[in-house]
Amino acid sequence: MKAGWGFAYFDTFTVDVADLDPLDVQPVLSDPEATPETQLLMNYLTEVYGNHIISGQQEIYGGGNDGNSELEFEWIYNLTGKYPAIRGFDLMNYNPLYGWEDGTTDRMIDWVNNRGGIATASWHINVPRDFTSYQLGEFVDWKNATYKPTETNFNTANAVVPGTKEYQYVMMTIEDLAEQLLILQENHVPVIFRPYHEAEGNGGLNGEGAWFWWASAGAEVYKQLWDQLYTELTETYGLHNLIWTYNSYVYSTSPAWYPGNDQVDIVGYDKYNTIYNRYDGLSGVPNEDAISSIFYQLVDLTDGTKMVAMTENDTVPSVQNLTEEKAGWLYFCPWYGEHLMSSAFNYPATLTTLYQSDYVITLDELPDLTGGNPTQNASITPTTVEFDKFTPGQSDKAITINANGNALTGLRAGTTPLTEIQDYTVSGNTLLLKKEFLAGRVSVPAGNLTIQAFNGNTSDSTNGISPKFKVINTGDSAIRLSDVKLRYYYTVDGENSQSFWCDWASIGNANVTGHFVELATPVAGADYAMEIGFASSAGTLDPGQSAEIQARFSKADWSNYNQTDDYSFKASGSQFENHTQVTGYLNGQLVWGIEP
Repeated sequence: MKAGWGFAYFDTFTVDVADLDPLDVQPVLSDPEATPETQLLMNYLTEVYGNHIISGQQEIYGGGNDGNSELEFEWIYNLTGKYPAIRGFDLMNYNPLYGWEDGTTDRMIDWVNNRGGIATASWHINVPRDFTSYQLGEFVDWKNATYKPTETNFNTANAVVPGTKEYQYVMMTIEDLAEQLLILQENHVPVIFRPYHEAEGNGGLNGEGAWFWWASAGAEVYKQLWDQLYTELTETYGLHNLIWTYNSYVYSTSPAWYPGNDQVDIVGYDKYNTIYNRYDGLSGVPNEDAISSIFYQLVDLTDGTKMVAMTENDTVPSVQNLTEEKAGWLYFCPWYGEHLMSSAFNYPATLTTLYQSDYVITLDELPDLTGGNPTQNASITPTTVEFDKFTPGQSDKAITINANGNALTGLRAGTTPLTEIQDYTVSGNTLLLKKEFLAGRVSVPAGNLTIQAFNGNTSDSTNGISPKFKVINTGDSAIRLSDVKLRYYYTVDGENSQSFWCDWASIGNANVTGHFVELATPVAGADYAMEIGFASSAGTLDPGQSAEIQARFSKADWSNYNQTDDYSFKASGSQFENHTQVTGYLNGQLVWGIEP
């Protein structure tokens, strides 16, 4: 607790054991065609996640350190007697402007295949400062190129529009990148790939906090850029040696930048808080905080389905802080130069203790991740099965697996991992898909709306239910809000008249209506629905636009509701995220969510 302006009286404080995420992530890559060595690396990462932290270090790029790219690594070894397990690279110099062969690809191959390490790579891809005058394919000196949005007239919004010069330029950058990644794939080198990093910068939805050109047009364009890169590399160029890593932050707007579970494997955070963003009142000394609250906010971003790593940092957290705070970062990776070697950023004694700790994995402790010669593909029989939706006819479905020397690491439906025993069982070469799992595969309607929500009041018992909604137009044409209805389902817990209030709405409180609908047939979790509608004066939502509503309702006698059995209630989460147990209707037709 920290003193501040004003005063407050507290009767009691209650401290309890934290209910932490188990950090049990399935080794299921977003790319189902991942190469054997990439899958092998993913298997290893998920095994150590939450139990150890893997050491890493970013190398200098562009010929820095007078061309000595080993400087930081030898410094670490001379200090601790160990080398980091992960080496950070940057593929920025393979580009259409001033591109030169700086040996990065060869060093990546050497680090993985000869030294037995793990490679991660960022991509500080530049654009011309004067993009208006630039002609596609012409040479531009590196001094006339930049990745900063304030130093270029490059229009990022055009980069996802086929036919524009910006789009053509980005396609050229991807081609140059793919050429190097294909060399790595041919040499069986998997890469923890971190493109378009640190997008949100200082926060905001529309690129106002952007540090890099790829974020200057805002969250929606950024996600299109990510999808464009992912699709081009995996489908056009056939690259399947990448473990896709997305840099996130923990602003209220951060979830809006997330590209989605189907195109992300690891969520990263770049910790720079020795000078900025520290709360211990100190300065000029390392900040060894394990920032566990940030770690668990990033875990919650994907409901614990993705690993979370410290993809860049200045001070490495101390072993004591990492273990006592249970901050289960997958790996750390200090930036080069003073961020590692200055005692203002890292105490040498702390680094020595860290590298020599059993909790930290170093280069000499890595298993053989090369996998030798790639094994043949596994096969299954049959490749399709039919399932009877009529309950009396339902049964488990048997599938025979011919592993061909491979190992079954997990199953998924779309991007959602299945749980062994609960959803399926394996005995020898036979896999049984459970009928209970198959019966539960209910499709969410595909429409032009996405509804995100969370509860402002998460108490089990309360006299006021406070849901917050975000309505997003995910179609390609404008939607009149007066055609939209939302329903939040709950149990009334004692029949009584009820009152609705709209505390705030981005489209104006007066434009939001609410009334209560008693279900004709009560079901588990719901005998009432609170239905939100919109006046004609609410206007329209253009594609990509959203409207936020903060609602509240209570009974006339202020008696309590029991929220624990309410269908639409979310006991955890304090940020907007997709919520399929709130339904959305367009002109009376269900277009989002699952009715109870």
